[in-house]
Amino acid sequence: MNRQMLLMVIFSLVLLIGVVSFSFLLLIPKGKEYRTLRLESKKEIQALDLAQRRFDQTNDRLGELQTRHKHIITAFATSFNPERFTKLNKKEFQDLYLTEITEQDTNGTFKIYEVNATSKITSPQSFYHFLENVNKSDWIIGVNFPVHFERDGEMIRSSFTMKVHNSPKENKEK
Repeated sequence: MNRQMLLMVIFSLVLLIGVVSFSFLLLIPKGKEYRTLRLESKKEIQALDLAQRRFDQTNDRLGELQTRHKHIITAFATSFNPERFTKLNKKEFQDLYLTEITEQDTNGTFKIYEVNATSKITSPQSFYHFLENVNKSDWIIGVNFPVHFERDGEMIRSSFTMKVHNSPKENKEK
């Protein structure tokens, strides 16, 4: 063998050893790490897709509820006006008086009013019409029971309390 051939064989062996050592030291470990990261990435993509579907379902449900309960949402944002309330419900009663009761409230979003009303009827039917009107009104109002009815000749006097939700902007102003 001549010298040139010997150098070529040694160079080939060094190159072969270098390629094999490069493969075992760098490529194979990085390939395993790549496969592990690829599997984790697929799991993350699946979790993201699941979360996106849940978000879309929840967002669609929110849209449905907002559409269905638009009146209630608007009522929560509307400030209570006692004069307007009295004017709207005066037709059910001969006299209607609204008095704010000053009591401590836990969160400050509700005001309590005492309602005193007098009707020229022989039954409490106007009270039931009043309750229907309260349910259809522009405010969130809860009538507290018991309702006291007292007969006075041809008239029926009623007295009860109600909680009125105030809008958040009205509460911040005070």
